[in-house]
Parts: sequence; C-alpha cells; structure tokens
Amino acid sequence: MQTKSLLVIDDDKELCNLLIEYLSPQGYEIDQANDGESGLQKAISAKHYDLILLDVMLPKMDGFEVLKRLRTSHLTPVLMLTAKGDDFDKIFGLELGADDYLPKPFNHRELSARIKAIVRRMDYLPASSSQQRLQIDDVALNPNTQSVECAGNVLEFTATEFLILHLLMINAGQIVSKNDISEKVLGRKLMAFDRSIDMHVSNIRRKLMQHSDAEKIKTVRGTGYLYVIEQ
Repeated sequence: MQTKSLLVIDDDKELCNLLIEYLSPQGYEIDQANDGESGLQKAISAKHYDLILLDVMLPKMDGFEVLKRLRTSHLTPVLMLTAKGDDFDKIFGLELGADDYLPKPFNHRELSARIKAIVRRMDYLPASSSQQRLQIDDVALNPNTQSVECAGNVLEFTATEFLILHLLMINAGQIVSKNDISEKVLGRKLMAFDRSIDMHVSNIRRKLMQHSDAEKIKTVRGTGYLYVIEQ
C-alpha cells in the first residue's frame, strides 16, 4: 500500500503521539501541529496531505477558523474531531466543508476505519476519470477533471460533495436513500441522528443555487434524495 500523508492538528500532544504510534504501522506518514495557526500553515504548505485530522478546540485559532481559511484555497479532506454529543460542532464543521466528523473520546479502530474510508474515497476519484461526463439540464459533472459546472460557472466542490452529486446524477429521477449515500460515499452505515449527509447535500444545493433557481435535488422525507430532471 502506498504511504499516505496525514496531518493531525490537536493540542493534546499525548493523543498525537498515540495516534502516530497507532497509525504509522498501518502505512501512514503523520505530521502534527499543536495549535491552529501552525496547523493551518502546514495544511496550506507545499506538502500534499491525503487527510487532515482537525480538533475543534485549539489555541491561537480554533478548528472552525482553520477549516474556513483552508477551504479558500485547498480541498484536502478533513475529519473533524468534535466534542461528544455537541451537535453544533458537527453541523457547523460540515457546513464549513469538513468531510466527516468523529466525536471524542473515540475508539482507535473507529478512527482507523474512518480514515481508511476517506482515503479510499480519494483513491476512487482518479479511477472514476474513465467515466463519462454527465450533463443534466444546466449542470455538468466531469469525472475526468473532477469538476462541476452550473450554467457555465465552475463550482468548487469537496471530494465528498463531488461523489454525492455524482451518485445522485447517475441515478437522476430515482430516489437514493441516505443509507446508500452514507455507505457508498462515506464508507459507513448511517447512524441514528447523523446529519452528515443532510449537511453535505445542503452545501451542494447552496453552491448550485448561486447560479440556478431551479430545484436540482429534492428531499424525499424519511427516505433520501432525488436528483430532479427538469421537464
């Protein structure tokens, strides 16, 4: 397995060292930063990271501000480490462009599974480049360039948002359940009260609506989502 580079941004130095000890034998090269400012500098440096583990509560600059600034220039996948039971942290992180979240304290096996799912998702993107360009009404999705256009305008999508939109578009006119989206894109079963899919779809809608007033994605209450084909 090719070595993957991870960046852990967390002020708990003992936890960082434990993660390095636990994840390194699994084929990960890990850098760490113990405050928001230095973490952001590493995240936007010339070095490529396959995934960033980002704590919310950080000195100098909190995790939300780090993520907000990171997303102005980089689409590196981010796994937010949130306080257990704090729904605001989870939802706000997803709104800002986090790919997934994991409440603290977490089981190391669960963390490893989340990391593998996100890294596998990123590895899937180049493989998807052999797939055909999709065009539905004024929205075009191109797997070759991993780009999305709406009414001729190029949109910035995270890898997670891109894959969700791709899944909905290839199933246009059919309902795709939230659990299917979670399993095929996030790589895990949908958990009770999990708002992650809802927030990712909300982000997709918001970006599309900047250039089109037509409803693209319809919510089917209690079931999932349907990509609308305009008549």
